[in-house]
Amino acid sequence: MDSPSGAHSSPGVRSLALLNWLSIMGRTYIVEETVGQYLSNINLQGKPFVSGLLIGQCSSQKDYVILATRTPPKEEQNENIKHPKAKLDTLDEEWATEHATQVSRMLPGGLAVLGIFIVTTLELADDFQNALRRLIFSVEKSINRKRLWNVTEEDVSERVILHICSSTKKMSCRTYDVHDPKSSARPADWKYQNRVSTSWLSLDCTVHINIHIPLSATSVSYTLEKNTKSGLTRWAKQIENGVYLINGQVKGEDCDLLEGQKKNRGNMQATAHSFDVRVLTQLLPNSDYRSTATVQICSGSVNLRGDVKCRAYIHSNRPKVKDAVQAVKRDILNTVADRCEILFEDLLLNEIPEKKNYELPQRVFVPLPGSSVMLCDYKFGDETAEEIREHFSEMLDHKIQIEDLEIAEEVNTAYITSMNSEGSLTNTRDEQPEQSNKTTIGLKIQQNIGAIAVVAVAVLAAGISFHYFSD
Repeated sequence: MDSPSGAHSSPGVRSLALLNWLSIMGRTYIVEETVGQYLSNINLQGKPFVSGLLIGQCSSQKDYVILATRTPPKEEQNENIKHPKAKLDTLDEEWATEHATQVSRMLPGGLAVLGIFIVTTLELADDFQNALRRLIFSVEKSINRKRLWNVTEEDVSERVILHICSSTKKMSCRTYDVHDPKSSARPADWKYQNRVSTSWLSLDCTVHINIHIPLSATSVSYTLEKNTKSGLTRWAKQIENGVYLINGQVKGEDCDLLEGQKKNRGNMQATAHSFDVRVLTQLLPNSDYRSTATVQICSGSVNLRGDVKCRAYIHSNRPKVKDAVQAVKRDILNTVADRCEILFEDLLLNEIPEKKNYELPQRVFVPLPGSSVMLCDYKFGDETAEEIREHFSEMLDHKIQIEDLEIAEEVNTAYITSMNSEGSLTNTRDEQPEQSNKTTIGLKIQQNIGAIAVVAVAVLAAGISFHYFSD
């Protein structure tokens, strides 16, 4: 029976109508004005195009873009700036994808690569538009390849391509559903706004990790990296199923994150921008949980132990608790996985001699000007602040001050005490002053010819030890 004229429609009908309207209109991007200034200041310097990344945060109703960064040119491209041979059809998909992967490591929880931009002197031909479409799918696939978490149905799957013609100043904004290989372009709104992220909320969390990962002796094709990721995937389930306390309280996932603080308007500015998050993981499975024990032949093991600093950001437009918790969860999983991957890359590139104990890189934060958000990077103990500053500049095309670097985790010099197979004691310890405010981390190596005890001190940064059984 038809509803009478003027009667109110049911909530279900209204929701369906809203979804239909959104599917027709496309997504809305609220963009920081400094991003527009950055894009308008890009100088092509005789090149046919400049491309880069758009960084920000997705939400159910709209997306926020707070940073744009151009893809750095290759060295051979730098040498040929005065005599460019590149054409619009020479977009280097592999190079641009690698840049996006590197940048994704520098984003704390809640931030993501939302899409790509391209500035050209001419209008885009159809074949180049297809190249951009392939690029945005390639970027998403590369970034998600190493993730320990899976996307959900509530995750926004649309990614944006912004094209700006430098000669006509014409701008087009289109999105693609990167979860649908057959998706076609949809128009989107691009709206500039001032101070988009100045009042975003931060969530800080320090997580202790103690992960033991066996290295299978039967899976010869499995590399150390693959074995480690497989072990981390099991640990990730504990993080996913953990209980998250926000400022010491468990809140309903559909509750407003700011609930309970709105009454204190006088202290709102000082207290509401930062939340302390603690993670409680289950020690024992539920009584109805059934598990089986397996025997695995191993060639060794990887132990990860230490305290890692995690940080996430969320917009202040009526944020939900579930969105905040999800951002923290994913930052925990990302930062541990990224550190392992960075270490493995360092071992391969620099051909570091094999040893028993390694340090995972520390996390370093740096503020984004005009925003409450901080970006991050990772450094090894022998890297200088100047090297980190240069890496930020290269990857994000933004200048930062060394004094703005915030090293979230400190590291003491490691010392090793080992017992060899004959039973004699070999002491290679460097004299270290005791510091009561430091956390001592113990690492053990087991071999089938005897037990070797290795004790390493690492403060707030995770330590990693590789354990190999002798032949």
